[in-house]
Amino acid sequence: MSSIRKRPDGRWRARYRDEAGKEHARHFRRKLDAQRWLDETTTSIVSGMYVDPRAGKITFNGFYREWAGRQVWTDSTRGTADQAVESVPFGGVPLSKIRRAHVEDWVKSMSVTAGERKALAPSTITTRFSYVSMALRGAVRDKRIAVDPSEGVKLPRRRRADQAMQIPTTEQVRAALDAAPKEYRALVAVCAFAGLRLGEAAGLQLADIDFLRRTLRVQRQIQGANVKTAKVVPPKAGSERTIAIPKALADELAAHVTEIGTMKSFFFFRGPDPLNRNSAAHIWREIRKAAKLPSAYTLHTLRHFYASALISSGCDVVTVQRALGHSTPAITLNVYSHLWPSAEDRTRTAAADLMTAVLDPAADSVRTTEQNPVADLGS
Repeated sequence: MSSIRKRPDGRWRARYRDEAGKEHARHFRRKLDAQRWLDETTTSIVSGMYVDPRAGKITFNGFYREWAGRQVWTDSTRGTADQAVESVPFGGVPLSKIRRAHVEDWVKSMSVTAGERKALAPSTITTRFSYVSMALRGAVRDKRIAVDPSEGVKLPRRRRADQAMQIPTTEQVRAALDAAPKEYRALVAVCAFAGLRLGEAAGLQLADIDFLRRTLRVQRQIQGANVKTAKVVPPKAGSERTIAIPKALADELAAHVTEIGTMKSFFFFRGPDPLNRNSAAHIWREIRKAAKLPSAYTLHTLRHFYASALISSGCDVVTVQRALGHSTPAITLNVYSHLWPSAEDRTRTAAADLMTAVLDPAADSVRTTEQNPVADLGS
């Protein structure tokens, strides 16, 4: 129900009742403006796009706490989301008052160096923006606001994967193994030759290794930055997997058990506790320094080394996906597509083989013989 009436002061009062029966009214100087507002509101009610003006009075921080509490997140994911939200300057602004300019200013501020605050990496900005945008989209779905103010906001350009990714050489990985203290040599090995993430390596236990079949099972990880916050949790969604490992790696792990032992079944520990993010990162930094590796190399860089080796050996996307524990092949392609031979590479190689066969009869004779070895046996 809606109506427009002229008040004694000459202004026009437009009013309507929402789906809950609550009356809303606004006053306009012109009847045309009152009618336009009423028409727009009525249309939004009929189309299901109506948002109660009072719903957006909650601040962004207030809504985020409410919304985040409903999400099925791990502690690590919640921590990353909280960090992103803590960085926004509009946390105390009501949802209905947040404009695209607020979000753009925030993104811009993260992109530039100001005083002692350094500009964040494009990947970090993208991660923070993703969580904030996710919350704003949640506000739209909850009908707290009609439009997502983060929609269409431009983010800093990220470097292409083939330019940003650093892959160690075999000599550098050998140097890291040689530089590692004997109690952590196997840590470097499982990251470089099984592609484990830091948390997965920290969570590796003796029962995860089948020395006879030479397989390694990833069925837990350790999350948390220090001893106080560290906890054993399941792997990332889709990351549970069994990895076929080379005999040399199985032997390396067996030697670790014999010479170093385990602590509460965990392979890697520091003092009385399993490794956590900070302790593992510290150990790696010491190894990296001793091996004279670039400061940009992390334990995750060894995972890239492993993936590149699988791809160069001819493994297909699904095989690499399963070995790395990616939830979908699309994720694998997004990260490593530049490492696979392109169609042009395959075309060029095939054409080269064809030309060799045509222009070098001797080579073609060898190729034919290899394909049909019975031809030389006679009849």
